[in-house]
Amino acid sequence: MKFKAKIGMEIDGKNYDHRLFKTLEIISKTFSQRKAANDLNIAHSVLNRRIKNAEDKLGFQLVQTNRSGTKLTIKGHELLKKYFNYQNRISEVKKIMIYGGPITVGILEYLSAGFPMDIGLYSCSDKDSYSLGKRNLVDILALDDPLLGFKKDLEFIPIAHDYLVLVSNEEKMSIKYLDDLDGLNFVSVYGTAQRLAWQTLNDNNINFNIVKNLNSQYDAFKLVKNSQSMYTFLNGSFFKGNNILKRETEHVISLVPLNNEKTGVNEFINYILDSGQEKIAKQGFKPIKPWKV
Repeated sequence: MKFKAKIGMEIDGKNYDHRLFKTLEIISKTFSQRKAANDLNIAHSVLNRRIKNAEDKLGFQLVQTNRSGTKLTIKGHELLKKYFNYQNRISEVKKIMIYGGPITVGILEYLSAGFPMDIGLYSCSDKDSYSLGKRNLVDILALDDPLLGFKKDLEFIPIAHDYLVLVSNEEKMSIKYLDDLDGLNFVSVYGTAQRLAWQTLNDNNINFNIVKNLNSQYDAFKLVKNSQSMYTFLNGSFFKGNNILKRETEHVISLVPLNNEKTGVNEFINYILDSGQEKIAKQGFKPIKPWKV
Protein backbone atom coordinates (compact mmCIF):
# COMPACT_ATOMS: atom_id res chain seq x y z
CA MET A 1 0.00 0.00 0.00
CA LYS A 2 1.50 3.37 -1.04
CA PHE A 3 0.58 6.76 0.39
CA LYS A 4 1.39 10.14 -1.14
CA ALA A 5 0.54 13.39 0.58
CA LYS A 6 -1.09 16.16 -1.47
CA ILE A 7 0.51 19.46 -0.52
CA GLY A 8 -1.45 22.69 -0.27
CA MET A 9 -0.07 26.09 0.70
CA GLU A 10 -0.94 28.87 3.16
CA ILE A 11 -0.83 32.45 1.85
CA ASP A 12 -1.45 35.42 4.16
CA GLY A 13 -3.09 33.15 6.70
CA LYS A 14 -5.46 31.53 4.19
CA ASN A 15 -5.19 27.94 2.98
CA TYR A 16 -5.23 27.00 -0.70
CA ASP A 17 -5.89 23.41 -1.71
CA HIS A 18 -3.41 21.52 -3.91
CA ARG A 19 -6.18 21.21 -6.53
CA LEU A 20 -5.94 24.96 -7.28
CA PHE A 21 -2.24 24.68 -8.13
CA LYS A 22 -2.80 21.55 -10.20
CA THR A 23 -5.46 23.49 -12.12
CA LEU A 24 -3.07 26.38 -12.76
CA GLU A 25 -0.34 23.97 -13.84
CA ILE A 26 -2.57 22.28 -16.44
CA ILE A 27 -3.88 25.62 -17.76
CA SER A 28 -0.28 26.81 -18.16
CA LYS A 29 0.35 23.79 -20.40
CA THR A 30 -2.94 23.48 -22.31
CA PHE A 31 -4.01 27.17 -22.53
CA SER A 32 -7.57 25.92 -22.21
CA GLN A 33 -9.92 25.79 -19.23
CA ARG A 34 -12.04 23.18 -20.98
CA LYS A 35 -9.05 20.88 -21.58
CA ALA A 36 -7.92 21.46 -18.01
CA ALA A 37 -11.37 20.47 -16.72
CA ASN A 38 -11.26 17.30 -18.83
CA ASP A 39 -7.79 16.41 -17.56
CA LEU A 40 -8.93 16.93 -13.98
CA ASN A 41 -12.17 15.04 -14.62
CA ILE A 42 -14.34 17.88 -13.29
CA ALA A 43 -17.05 20.04 -14.80
CA HIS A 44 -16.05 23.28 -16.50
CA SER A 45 -18.21 25.19 -14.01
CA VAL A 46 -16.37 23.60 -11.06
CA LEU A 47 -13.03 24.66 -12.51
CA ASN A 48 -14.25 28.23 -13.07
CA ARG A 49 -15.58 28.42 -9.50
CA ARG A 50 -12.28 27.07 -8.13
CA ILE A 51 -10.30 29.78 -9.87
CA LYS A 52 -12.81 32.57 -9.07
CA ASN A 53 -12.88 31.70 -5.35
CA ALA A 54 -9.08 31.76 -5.19
CA GLU A 55 -8.92 35.10 -7.04
CA ASP A 56 -11.43 36.63 -4.60
CA LYS A 57 -9.34 35.48 -1.62
CA LEU A 58 -6.03 36.57 -3.16
CA GLY A 59 -7.27 39.89 -4.50
CA PHE A 60 -5.79 39.48 -7.99
CA GLN A 61 -6.44 37.61 -11.23
CA LEU A 62 -4.84 34.23 -11.84
CA VAL A 63 -5.94 33.67 -15.45
CA GLN A 64 -6.79 35.69 -18.54
CA THR A 65 -9.11 34.49 -21.31
CA ASN A 66 -9.25 35.74 -24.87
CA ARG A 67 -10.08 34.35 -28.33
CA SER A 68 -6.91 32.24 -28.46
CA GLY A 69 -7.59 30.56 -25.12
CA THR A 70 -6.71 30.93 -21.44
CA LYS A 71 -3.33 31.70 -19.95
CA LEU A 72 -1.97 32.52 -16.54
CA THR A 73 -1.46 36.14 -15.58
CA ILE A 74 1.98 37.28 -14.46
CA LYS A 75 0.86 36.95 -10.84
CA GLY A 76 -0.62 33.54 -11.63
CA HIS A 77 2.76 32.38 -12.97
CA GLU A 78 4.54 33.83 -9.92
CA LEU A 79 2.16 32.02 -7.56
CA LEU A 80 2.60 28.71 -9.38
CA LYS A 81 6.39 29.13 -9.29
CA LYS A 82 6.28 29.76 -5.53
CA TYR A 83 4.19 26.63 -5.10
CA PHE A 84 6.69 24.52 -7.06
CA ASN A 85 9.53 25.93 -4.94
CA TYR A 86 7.54 25.11 -1.82
CA GLN A 87 6.94 21.55 -3.07
CA ASN A 88 10.65 21.11 -3.75
CA ARG A 89 11.53 22.22 -0.21
CA ILE A 90 9.02 19.77 1.24
CA SER A 91 10.44 16.98 -0.94
CA GLU A 92 13.98 17.88 0.14
CA VAL A 93 13.02 17.34 3.78
CA LYS A 94 11.98 13.78 2.92
CA LYS A 95 15.46 12.98 1.64
CA ILE A 96 18.11 11.45 3.84
CA MET A 97 20.48 14.42 4.00
CA ILE A 98 24.15 13.45 4.27
CA TYR A 99 26.99 15.95 4.53
CA GLY A 100 30.67 15.14 4.93
CA GLY A 101 34.14 14.69 3.53
CA PRO A 102 34.63 13.94 -0.18
CA ILE A 103 36.08 10.44 0.37
CA THR A 104 33.17 9.17 2.45
CA VAL A 105 30.57 11.01 0.39
CA GLY A 106 32.11 9.48 -2.74
CA ILE A 107 31.64 5.90 -1.54
CA LEU A 108 28.16 6.71 -0.19
CA GLU A 109 27.14 8.04 -3.59
CA TYR A 110 28.13 4.70 -5.08
CA LEU A 111 26.29 2.77 -2.36
CA SER A 112 23.13 4.89 -2.55
CA ALA A 113 22.48 3.64 -6.07
CA GLY A 114 21.40 0.31 -4.57
CA PHE A 115 19.21 1.80 -1.84
CA PRO A 116 15.47 2.35 -2.46
CA MET A 117 15.23 5.85 -0.94
CA ASP A 118 16.09 9.35 -2.06
CA ILE A 119 19.42 10.47 -0.59
CA GLY A 120 20.98 13.92 -0.78
CA LEU A 121 24.79 13.87 -0.65
CA TYR A 122 26.85 17.02 -0.16
CA SER A 123 30.63 17.25 0.14
CA CYS A 124 32.26 19.72 2.50
CA SER A 125 34.78 19.67 5.33
CA ASP A 126 34.10 17.63 8.45
CA LYS A 127 34.04 20.88 10.44
CA ASP A 128 31.46 22.55 8.18
CA SER A 129 29.35 19.38 8.13
CA TYR A 130 29.32 19.32 11.92
CA SER A 131 28.23 22.97 12.04
CA LEU A 132 25.29 22.17 9.74
CA GLY A 133 24.47 19.18 11.91
CA LYS A 134 24.14 21.40 14.97
CA ARG A 135 21.51 23.39 13.04
CA ASN A 136 19.48 20.20 12.44
CA LEU A 137 20.17 20.28 8.68
CA VAL A 138 21.97 16.92 8.54
CA ASP A 139 20.61 13.40 9.06
CA ILE A 140 23.94 11.58 8.72
CA LEU A 141 27.41 13.06 9.20
CA ALA A 142 30.09 11.43 7.01
CA LEU A 143 33.62 11.68 8.42
CA ASP A 144 36.77 11.20 6.33
CA ASP A 145 38.77 11.38 9.56
CA PRO A 146 37.49 10.12 12.94
CA LEU A 147 39.35 12.90 14.78
CA LEU A 148 36.30 15.18 14.89
CA GLY A 149 34.25 12.28 16.25
CA PHE A 150 36.74 11.83 19.10
CA LYS A 151 36.95 15.56 19.83
CA LYS A 152 33.18 16.06 19.94
CA ASP A 153 32.50 12.74 21.69
CA LEU A 154 30.24 11.61 18.84
CA GLU A 155 28.99 8.06 18.52
CA PHE A 156 30.47 7.40 15.10
CA ILE A 157 30.03 4.13 13.20
CA PRO A 158 33.05 2.94 11.16
CA ILE A 159 32.05 1.68 7.71
CA ALA A 160 35.47 1.00 6.13
CA HIS A 161 39.23 1.23 6.61
CA ASP A 162 41.41 3.47 4.48
CA TYR A 163 45.06 4.55 4.54
CA LEU A 164 47.32 7.18 3.01
CA VAL A 165 49.73 6.87 0.12
CA LEU A 166 52.64 9.13 -0.75
CA VAL A 167 52.06 10.89 -4.09
CA SER A 168 54.50 12.77 -6.31
CA ASN A 169 55.18 13.24 -10.04
CA GLU A 170 57.68 10.36 -10.10
CA GLU A 171 56.46 7.36 -12.10
CA LYS A 172 58.56 4.99 -10.03
CA MET A 173 59.07 6.64 -6.69
CA SER A 174 62.55 5.97 -5.31
CA ILE A 175 61.53 6.49 -1.67
CA LYS A 176 61.84 3.25 0.31
CA TYR A 177 62.70 4.31 3.85
CA LEU A 178 61.43 6.94 6.28
CA ASP A 179 64.77 8.73 6.15
CA ASP A 180 64.19 9.30 2.43
CA LEU A 181 61.39 11.71 3.41
CA ASP A 182 63.78 13.98 5.30
CA GLY A 183 63.86 17.54 3.94
CA LEU A 184 60.99 17.08 1.45
CA ASN A 185 58.31 19.68 0.71
CA PHE A 186 54.69 18.64 1.24
CA VAL A 187 51.23 19.85 0.29
CA SER A 188 48.70 19.62 3.12
CA VAL A 189 44.95 19.15 2.73
CA TYR A 190 42.57 20.42 5.40
CA GLY A 191 40.19 17.98 7.06
CA THR A 192 41.91 14.75 6.01
CA ALA A 193 43.73 12.03 7.92
CA GLN A 194 47.11 13.53 6.92
CA ARG A 195 47.62 14.37 10.59
CA LEU A 196 48.61 10.68 10.98
CA ALA A 197 51.40 11.09 8.43
CA TRP A 198 52.70 14.32 9.98
CA GLN A 199 52.64 12.76 13.45
CA THR A 200 54.57 9.72 12.22
CA LEU A 201 57.23 11.91 10.63
CA ASN A 202 57.54 14.01 13.79
CA ASP A 203 57.75 10.92 16.00
CA ASN A 204 60.64 9.65 13.86
CA ASN A 205 62.46 13.01 13.86
CA ILE A 206 61.99 13.47 10.11
CA ASN A 207 62.38 17.09 9.05
CA PHE A 208 59.77 18.13 6.48
CA ASN A 209 58.23 21.34 5.16
CA ILE A 210 54.54 22.02 4.49
CA VAL A 211 54.70 24.58 1.70
CA LYS A 212 51.04 24.66 0.66
CA ASN A 213 47.66 24.16 2.34
CA LEU A 214 44.67 23.23 0.19
CA ASN A 215 41.02 22.26 0.71
CA SER A 216 40.85 19.51 -1.91
CA GLN A 217 42.75 16.23 -2.33
CA TYR A 218 42.21 16.49 -6.07
CA ASP A 219 43.83 19.94 -6.16
CA ALA A 220 46.75 18.58 -4.14
CA PHE A 221 47.08 15.65 -6.55
CA LYS A 222 47.21 17.93 -9.58
CA LEU A 223 49.68 20.26 -7.91
CA VAL A 224 52.25 17.60 -6.96
CA LYS A 225 51.87 15.83 -10.31
CA ASN A 226 52.95 19.06 -12.01
CA SER A 227 55.76 19.79 -9.57
CA GLN A 228 59.35 18.60 -9.44
CA SER A 229 59.75 19.14 -5.71
CA MET A 230 56.44 18.63 -3.86
CA TYR A 231 54.83 15.57 -2.29
CA THR A 232 51.57 14.84 -0.51
CA PHE A 233 49.73 12.05 1.29
CA LEU A 234 46.31 11.11 -0.13
CA ASN A 235 43.71 8.42 0.51
CA GLY A 236 44.81 5.08 -0.96
CA SER A 237 41.21 4.19 -1.87
CA PHE A 238 41.13 6.99 -4.46
CA PHE A 239 44.77 7.57 -5.43
CA LYS A 240 47.77 5.43 -6.38
CA GLY A 241 51.05 6.03 -4.65
CA ASN A 242 53.79 4.80 -2.37
CA ASN A 243 52.61 2.69 0.61
CA ILE A 244 55.51 3.72 2.85
CA LEU A 245 53.18 4.84 5.68
CA LYS A 246 50.30 2.48 4.99
CA ARG A 247 50.36 0.83 8.43
CA GLU A 248 50.89 4.08 10.33
CA THR A 249 48.09 5.96 8.52
CA GLU A 250 45.35 3.33 8.46
CA HIS A 251 42.14 4.88 9.75
CA VAL A 252 38.38 4.47 9.55
CA ILE A 253 35.88 6.43 7.56
CA SER A 254 32.69 6.64 9.51
CA LEU A 255 29.11 7.84 9.84
CA VAL A 256 27.39 9.68 12.65
CA PRO A 257 23.59 9.33 12.61
CA LEU A 258 22.18 12.64 13.85
CA ASN A 259 18.52 11.95 13.12
CA ASN A 260 17.72 8.31 13.85
CA GLU A 261 14.01 9.13 13.94
CA LYS A 262 13.93 9.91 10.24
CA THR A 263 12.65 7.10 8.05
CA GLY A 264 15.50 5.32 6.25
CA VAL A 265 18.46 6.56 8.31
CA ASN A 266 19.04 3.37 10.30
CA GLU A 267 18.03 1.25 7.29
CA PHE A 268 20.68 2.92 5.10
CA ILE A 269 23.40 2.43 7.72
CA ASN A 270 22.44 -1.22 8.19
CA TYR A 271 22.54 -1.69 4.42
CA ILE A 272 26.09 -0.26 4.33
CA LEU A 273 27.22 -2.51 7.17
CA ASP A 274 25.69 -5.59 5.58
CA SER A 275 25.46 -6.11 1.83
CA GLY A 276 27.17 -2.77 1.19
CA GLN A 277 30.46 -4.11 2.55
CA GLU A 278 31.06 -6.12 -0.62
CA LYS A 279 30.62 -2.97 -2.71
CA ILE A 280 32.94 -1.07 -0.39
CA ALA A 281 35.67 -3.67 -0.99
CA LYS A 282 35.24 -3.33 -4.75
CA GLN A 283 35.88 0.41 -4.44
CA GLY A 284 39.33 -0.08 -2.94
CA PHE A 285 38.49 0.17 0.75
CA LYS A 286 39.11 -2.47 3.39
CA PRO A 287 35.68 -3.55 4.68
CA ILE A 288 34.89 -3.40 8.34
CA LYS A 289 33.17 -6.21 10.24
CA PRO A 290 29.45 -5.43 9.88
CA TRP A 291 27.04 -5.01 12.74
CA LYS A 292 23.57 -3.59 13.16
CA VAL A 293 22.74 -0.18 14.62
